[in-house]
Amino acid sequence: MDRRTFAQRVSLGAASLGLLQTADTGRSANAAEVPQPGEYDKNLPREPVKVNDFQTLAAAKLPKATFEYISGGSADEITLRENVAAFQRIRILPPLLTGVASADPSTTVLKQAVSMPILLAPVAGQQMYHPHGALAAARAAAAAGTVYGISSSVGHSVEEVTAASTGPKWFQLYVPKDRKVARQLVERAEKSGVKAIIVTVDLGEWKDADRRNRFALPKETLVKHLRDVGFTQIVDSMSYEEILAFNGQAWDLTFSWDFFDWLRGITKLPLIIKGVLRKEDAAKAVSLGLNGIVVSNHGGRRLDGMPATIEMLPEIVQTVAGRAEVYLDGGIRRGTDVLIALALGARAVLIGRPYAWALGANGEAGVRTVLNLLREELLNAMVTTGCAKISDIQPALLRRP
Repeated sequence: MDRRTFAQRVSLGAASLGLLQTADTGRSANAAEVPQPGEYDKNLPREPVKVNDFQTLAAAKLPKATFEYISGGSADEITLRENVAAFQRIRILPPLLTGVASADPSTTVLKQAVSMPILLAPVAGQQMYHPHGALAAARAAAAAGTVYGISSSVGHSVEEVTAASTGPKWFQLYVPKDRKVARQLVERAEKSGVKAIIVTVDLGEWKDADRRNRFALPKETLVKHLRDVGFTQIVDSMSYEEILAFNGQAWDLTFSWDFFDWLRGITKLPLIIKGVLRKEDAAKAVSLGLNGIVVSNHGGRRLDGMPATIEMLPEIVQTVAGRAEVYLDGGIRRGTDVLIALALGARAVLIGRPYAWALGANGEAGVRTVLNLLREELLNAMVTTGCAKISDIQPALLRRP
């Protein structure tokens, strides 16, 4: 893979902007596991009752390439599967005769009150899943009383997304080489009212399904994205090849820890680093005064073979020792998964695929429903384990392998 292609996939969320085109009409190698559009029309869930119902609905509604982009992982998808399987190896042992009549899942993240410890992660290219894309998802998050993470490659500008709802939002930053553009983008995000800046730092991607489906970004979609970021050099007279060439050299793939010193110098917003799996990196983040750490392997979409995030969470929490808030991203499919992550020290979890599937299945209403389902499942788990409030959720509830 040449550097231009690598840069495009890393910086734009694996060529995720706009409607994907494919020259392949055949099935993927794992087609038995990936439903095709219309395949389950006779057996579709009439009313979704779990996250995976939205996966089925999205598979039936979306083009094959789009569904596989949402659902697939890198290479052999070991990390993708492990993110989910690792939760399933952990057992919950509720104490007897400690039940509560009701539970309150509300909490705070970076001093922001939220109705539940379930946040929407930054997800690229959401107009692929529904015409209203990020605008619909942001409205659903606001209705649920939780944080919406704006991907800088979501398909709408930060101003468009922040204007769509009054709910709290974090802005994810992919870093332009041109620091003037980066500075202006951060300043725009802060002026728009976002509550924090997330810097995603994990790199690399090799997804078989995306290569098989031969992704091609429409010119108009790539042009809008680059202009939304702030690249004023993009003009209508440029050819598609010229746009691709510009995009290939526009992003900083080699920035180091020093970047956070620069970023702190231009904004007073809380700073969050996303992509931490090693305790040494968590310690470095804390030493730099970062406010939040997302334990993440990018949902199994980056380098395959990395460990499940829930397995790495306890030692990251121990290393951070309360000096920053720790969040978990990856593998959340049930409210019990949220309970497990909280018991192991996460302040909150971020979900990506669950709400992307829901967005594809039923737009804003779908995202509202999936958030409500996860909230109700968490409440059930809290009542069952005798936890009246989030702070009652402790490691003693769990038995780990």
